[in-house]
Amino acid sequence: MINITVEEHNGERRNLEVPVDMGLNLMEVLKAYEYDIQATCGGMALCATCHIEVLEGTDKLPEPNDNELDTLDTLPDADMNSRLSCQLRPDDTMDGLVIRIKALQES
Repeated sequence: MINITVEEHNGERRNLEVPVDMGLNLMEVLKAYEYDIQATCGGMALCATCHIEVLEGTDKLPEPNDNELDTLDTLPDADMNSRLSCQLRPDDTMDGLVIRIKALQES
């Protein structure tokens, strides 16, 4: 288990206990914690409805693949800390990650 913190839109932070042995991606974890992520494309890095901003721990993440970068390029508010949560598989190196779910702000 690792801990990932989600900063809510009001600034409050919620700590999530995330299993690293179930093969889930971060989008699936967020949905399991009842965040309203549409995941329209089913985790294929095509729709950006799981767009997150990494507030702390960017250095703990693997480099984004070309599909993820292409999709992020279509978003007007994407920046260097933007990622698609469907493309991130939590592992021990991500312990302490702090994120904000951008897709929910946009709706």
